[in-house]
Amino acid sequence: MQPNKPEPVPGSNAGQAPQTRWDALLDLLRDVVTQRFQQHFKGTAALATAYHSDDRWDALAGLLPDDELLSYDEKIVFLIALTPHLQPGFWEGALQEFLPNGGDFPELGGVKGNQHRAMLPTGETAQFILAGMEAEARLALQRLFDAHHYFFRHQILWLEPGPDSEPLMSGRLVLSQDWLERAVFGRETPPRFGADFPAKLTTTRMTWDDLVLHPYTADRVEDIKRWMQFHEVLENDANLSRRLTAGYRVLFYGPPGTGKTLTATLLGKEFGLDVYRIDLSQIVSKYIGETEKNLNRIFDRAQNKNWILFFDEADALFGKRTNVQSSHDKFANQEVSFLLQRVEDFPGLMVLASNFKSNIDEAFLRRFHSLVHFPMPNAQERLRLWQQSLPASVQAAPDVNLRELAETHEISGAAILNVIQHATLRALSRGDLAIRHEDLLAEIYRELKKEERSLVSG
Repeated sequence: MQPNKPEPVPGSNAGQAPQTRWDALLDLLRDVVTQRFQQHFKGTAALATAYHSDDRWDALAGLLPDDELLSYDEKIVFLIALTPHLQPGFWEGALQEFLPNGGDFPELGGVKGNQHRAMLPTGETAQFILAGMEAEARLALQRLFDAHHYFFRHQILWLEPGPDSEPLMSGRLVLSQDWLERAVFGRETPPRFGADFPAKLTTTRMTWDDLVLHPYTADRVEDIKRWMQFHEVLENDANLSRRLTAGYRVLFYGPPGTGKTLTATLLGKEFGLDVYRIDLSQIVSKYIGETEKNLNRIFDRAQNKNWILFFDEADALFGKRTNVQSSHDKFANQEVSFLLQRVEDFPGLMVLASNFKSNIDEAFLRRFHSLVHFPMPNAQERLRLWQQSLPASVQAAPDVNLRELAETHEISGAAILNVIQHATLRALSRGDLAIRHEDLLAEIYRELKKEERSLVSG
């Protein structure tokens, strides 16, 4: 995707060359800031409202969802948060006229970063520019940073939490890096897997034709597809929108290798959505409160992304609560309560996978829209899996009887694929380019041994 290069917009003064979108917006903010400084330092008259309907606001069109509904205060807060990304030193430059010899100006707020050498605006910066030192007006502006406000709901900008003993509005104004990349640079970089984001993007080159499911399972998957296709209609329905909870929650349960992960990945592929597989080893912590923090990183990042969240081996996180016998049990149960709330608030598709439905806490089960069983494939389904998994470049020897293998050996689709892969490698290493019956039996034995099961003769 190419960087965002909007059409130039008219400059603020006649005769000037056309400005870019960003120049126009920064020029407008500079005028507003200068007017506030003049009032504060020189005692000029009350601020004029001419900037409320300034033509330069047209440059904001298309940058934010429903930007035409934003108030003047909201637009100014957004521009203030944008300044460090577009023009480092903006605030120092604006102050120089009024404090030519330098000096501290605490009324403006602002903090210094670890590497960024210029001022980073805070909530107090927005308060001063919009309300000066009027206490009531400054307090009213705090509503722009609560959890129900447009900015937070759309994950556009928020206040960075400061130390508990410091004022709320002293927190730094944080502009979403995701939004910045989309709007300014015309791209969106997927989050990098690590401690700050313990989830991996899951993709596949396979299609639905490669997946063999029991008819009942396939029918339940169709239910999910229908929700993904039409959920916006339900959410905008005058009656149902008041009654339905956000999102769609599904439990996939059944033995390993039966298609749970592939199904979730194919759902994302069909509807053009990213599927993130949560790494529970980096989520669950023995330290009190850490599990919640780790989960918050996932849910906060995913809140407005239209992602599919896939929790594999979900028992570790969504398992049954214990009877409270110690303080550790008490906090573990609090984690479940926290999870329940985050799960209900997530607006997209969330898939949990487990080997056994009975391992999941009933409080979660009641909140699932669908419970989808992935059983071991029957003989007919196994035959399809054997047939579909054979390589195109290596032939099966005449003694290979796939129907017999399918009827005799009860193994999963993932196990069949493993058998074919290793049997193909055996054939390639011999140079005869033919998979033999004995190759398949040897690899079936290895798969059964992994599961501590015995080979059926035949």
